[in-house]
Amino acid sequence: MKRTLLFLATNLAMLATLGLITALLSALLGQDLAALVGRDWAFLAIFAFVYGFLGACISLLLSKTIAKMSCGARTIDGSEGPAERWLVDTVASLAASAGVKTPEVAVYKGSANAFATGAFRNAALVAVSTDIMRQMTREELRAVLGHEMSHVANGDMVTMTMIQGVLNAFVLFISRAAAGALATALSGRNRDRRGGMDYGAYRAIAMFLDMALGLLASLVVLAYSRRREYAADAGSARLLGSPRPMIDALKRLGRLQPGVLPGSLRAMGIAGRRESASVWSSHPSLGDRIRALENMVCPAA
Repeated sequence: MKRTLLFLATNLAMLATLGLITALLSALLGQDLAALVGRDWAFLAIFAFVYGFLGACISLLLSKTIAKMSCGARTIDGSEGPAERWLVDTVASLAASAGVKTPEVAVYKGSANAFATGAFRNAALVAVSTDIMRQMTREELRAVLGHEMSHVANGDMVTMTMIQGVLNAFVLFISRAAAGALATALSGRNRDRRGGMDYGAYRAIAMFLDMALGLLASLVVLAYSRRREYAADAGSARLLGSPRPMIDALKRLGRLQPGVLPGSLRAMGIAGRRESASVWSSHPSLGDRIRALENMVCPAA
């Protein structure tokens, strides 16, 4: 229900903001933008909404398959050995504590990292690298798994898709509406006449605005990604009853070379590159994350 309400709220906010932007652009251009777009206005809004969400939603629905293929992860059931058995049992225990169904558990060859993905809270995938299994203590690895299970329980993958989809729709709608208005104004002719718009100018302006607005939209996505990392760290602390294991896990990561995940999974990893405090980072710095955990009131087990 909360996710549905969030979905409705974000789209109502999108429609309200589009109306405001339309009014502002009309005032700046001295022309009625809706009139310039004409009968294509409704089509453009529908196109932006559907196309903007389509790619994000397809990516989410295929996220587990894409994740397995892109990093070579293999699903395990615990029969492979003692380490795999402990991993599966620990994920199952944390899932029960978080109130979600046990996700698929996978292992992949690579440097220290772990991630969670999946379109649904109760049908997710948690994967860890062979390197992080080898170099962390079990308590540290348990904290990492708690972090990933917090992502799953919080529905972060779905929320990220909603945010990305709304922003995609914004970019598509605004870039094409503004490009149409500017190209028509530059042509100095009535758009209702066949061939009246300068379509070369339209394509150039739309391409430029796609890149510029897409860059701004990525800042919003990255800001949310950093926020959810803090929340997942805190969620791990609550699941384990203390922030200390998560602090120790982050300190261990600081001494290791984090594995860089493929582009589509990079924001989902426990760590990215050597992150610094930057608006272009998908993760906060390890130091900032450790300080946030140290300032937590010790949660009840």
